[in-house]
This record gives sequence, C-alpha cells and structure tokens, in this order.
Amino acid sequence: MPQAETSPKLSWPDLSAPAPAPAAGFEKGSAFVDGRIVPIEEATIPLLDWGFLRSDAFQETVSVWNGNVFRIADHLARFRRSGTRLRMPIGHSDDEIREIIHGLVRVCNFRNAYVQIINTRGRPPVGSRDLRLCESRFRAFCMPYMWLAPPSLQEQGMSLHVSSRVRVPPSSVDPMVKHYHWLDFEMGLLDAYDEGCETVVLQDGDGNVTEGPGFNIFAIIDGHLCTPKHNMLDGMTRRTVIEIAAHEGIPITETAIRVDKLTEAREIFLTTTAGGVIPVTNVDGQSVGNGRPGLVTARLHRLYWARREAGWNSDPIDYEKPLETVAVANSSLTGDR
Repeated sequence: MPQAETSPKLSWPDLSAPAPAPAAGFEKGSAFVDGRIVPIEEATIPLLDWGFLRSDAFQETVSVWNGNVFRIADHLARFRRSGTRLRMPIGHSDDEIREIIHGLVRVCNFRNAYVQIINTRGRPPVGSRDLRLCESRFRAFCMPYMWLAPPSLQEQGMSLHVSSRVRVPPSSVDPMVKHYHWLDFEMGLLDAYDEGCETVVLQDGDGNVTEGPGFNIFAIIDGHLCTPKHNMLDGMTRRTVIEIAAHEGIPITETAIRVDKLTEAREIFLTTTAGGVIPVTNVDGQSVGNGRPGLVTARLHRLYWARREAGWNSDPIDYEKPLETVAVANSSLTGDR
C-alpha cells in the first residue's frame, strides 16, 4: 500500500447544519433509571450496587447519527453475550431495550447522540457476599454525540503513547465482555499525558499491542493493513471497518502486532463509536509515515462517514412517536411532539 507524498484531507458530514433544539430540561441528556426516563443529571445509582463497588457490570455504547441508531441488533446481541458470560440476567427483552434507546433520544430531541446501556450485578442481602443472591439492574443514558477526538484534532492526527502497562489478561477477565475494568486504561492515560501524548494503547504480557480506552487499533506494517486478533474487545466500529475494507477490496489481516513493529507503521488509526476512524500521526514523539493522516486511513474514514450519512445498517428514530411506552419523569413530554 504505497504512501503518497501528500496525504489527502479527511472528510466528514456537514457538522455546521443547525440541529433541532433539545427538549426543555433534557438539554444535557437523559437517563433510564428504575423504569423512568429522567434528565441525565438527576440519574443516580444505589451506593451498595456491586456495579459501583466492584465494577461488576457490563455495557454497550450505541451511536445515533442523523436520527439513525447504528447497528442496534449487533449491539443488543453483544450485550446479551456479555450477560451470558458474566452469568448476569438482563431484565428487559431486546424490543424493550430498543424502545428505551429510542425513547432516551426522542425525549432529548437529539439527532446525533451517544447512548450507553448498562447492566449491573445489583447487591446481595445485607450481611451476605453471595453474588448469586443479587438482583441485576438495567440502566441507560443518552448524551449529545461524543468524539474521542474532535474533527479539528483528527485532521492533524492524534498522538499515541504505547504503555508498558499490561491489559487485564483474558485468563482473568474476558475481553469479549464490554466491562468497566478500566484502571489499567486510566493509569495508562495518565502515563500518556505525562509523555505529552493524547491517548494510550496497552499491551499484553507477550509484548503485543491490544487496545486502548474505548478503541481498537489498525496499522499498515510492511505494506499490510493489520489489527490485533486477540486480547481485546471485538469493537463494533472495528467490525464495520473490516466489512467496509472487504467490500472495497482492501485486505486486512487479524494478527498479533508487536510493540516494536507498531513504531515502524506507515499508517495507524483507531476505531471507536465515539468518532469512527481516528488517525494517529505520532507515536511517543515519532512521526507515523509523513506525519499526516495516510491514504488508506483517509479512504476508510470517508467511506465510514458516507455510510453513516446514508443510514447504512441503521434503525431510524420516529421523533413524532408518543413516549407513552416508556415512563418519563416530565409528564408534559408524553404526548405527540
């Protein structure tokens, strides 16, 4: 995959188009707690829930663009997979969760949104530590669409720190569960900031790159586009990019990537629900390629957003639908809008 002398500019959907005004009281977002939708800043969790005390919880982060929920069936399937692997029941059907997601977005009147659905272990009876006695809890929240890196930063590319910290090993915690075991990420991020970098990727115990806080990683090494195969979550945007690449005839190899080989990459990009395809142009002070987003990165970036704009693999939200099917704290919002 040849590298051009001058990398092309990235392209996004029109971000300057005026958006409808958020609903009064829900300007910052909404949350589904104890069967009701409330303003996000009023959402609470019980102090003794093991989701809080022990990070015993799992989640899915779903994006909405132009009023379309992206890959909702795939997200729900992965949510179910996490529940099964953690032996934690989910108290809602897929249809109910879909309606909750739609309701959270509709009540805010957001067209572009970031939605997280969460299941926590709950708590056992006082005096017991038997997690088999816990009753799990489902919650969710919605905020305006969130970027891992805003478009202005993506245009120049992010700086990445390769941490010496080891990601929680699969023998301890299943990486195919979208969990909240993030202290390794958090400390890695602090290390990255200390090194003057904007984000971080961790490695496994064998010196291979794994993933970063909320993203997967791709790199062009020795002329081949590759991405780690093991020791990380199968991200939804990662999956999307692999599908787009297959459609476009861009070969991708899922394989182990040694840390020392990453520093030789001609292009590096991250994939995340919070922004799509994110170029990396600097690794620990060393330029990647010519120090600008590369040709393949820009192409996949453009194709990703073109598909999102076209509503590919999306579930449209009916903003005129009454909210009566989901209890809302503000009763004035339950009629037609």
